[in-house]
Amino acid sequence: MIIWRKYIWERRTINQLANDYNKSERWIRNQLDEIRVRHKLINPQPIVANADCVFFGRTNGYVVFRSFHLKKNLYWKKIANESARVYRLGRMKLEAQGFLLKAVVIDGKHGTKRVFSDIPIQMCHFHQVQIVLRYLTKRPKLLAAQELNKLVLLLSETDKTSFTFWLTEWHKKWNHVLKEKVTNSKTDKYYFIHRKLRSAYRSLKTNLPYLFSHQDYPELNIPNTNNSLEGSFTNLKELVRIHRGSRRARKDKIIDEILGK
Repeated sequence: MIIWRKYIWERRTINQLANDYNKSERWIRNQLDEIRVRHKLINPQPIVANADCVFFGRTNGYVVFRSFHLKKNLYWKKIANESARVYRLGRMKLEAQGFLLKAVVIDGKHGTKRVFSDIPIQMCHFHQVQIVLRYLTKRPKLLAAQELNKLVLLLSETDKTSFTFWLTEWHKKWNHVLKEKVTNSKTDKYYFIHRKLRSAYRSLKTNLPYLFSHQDYPELNIPNTNNSLEGSFTNLKELVRIHRGSRRARKDKIIDEILGK
């Protein structure tokens, strides 16, 4: 296992290890491929989970459930795409092992809320901000969009009552802009002019019941972001990138090793 730890955690390449051990690169690869990754068992217990997906290509990803308070990944599985189904399976597997989900932090993927509808759901503030900025850009020209950007950037610094009030006030002020339409002279059909602004507002309105669960349930100590998980994803990608070019089976084993720490 020493050679495996050097390969993963000391970021040694196969060529460097071959020089370290005075062996051929083929010998090093064989040693690495014979390693079986093992993980320390974690006692089942009530948890607040961060749940999200990480991808290394369009159809090569992993769904991961992480205990915020234990700072450990408890479940991960290879997936081809992100869907409610992969989160449902993850929850079922954890509960079958004896874990009890008391709350969950998610990124708001369509359908995911239904998987956790019986427990407190916290919509990740970072993802919510990114959704709005993706629709409006960081420097929109429209004044209504500029004001909505400023509002969403205050998300982590305010409370549910205040944010709800200011979002309602924004809507009262700019509702006429949201309703602006233009008619296609050829088809005689209309469409909304500011569709991205409408989508940004709709996202906030839809997710509003889940944006302040961390305040609604203080006894659970729910984080308001998935930053704990995102940080581990960043580290994961950096370590995997060092060994780019590895064949698929070894790459999967590398990911399994890192996610299990």
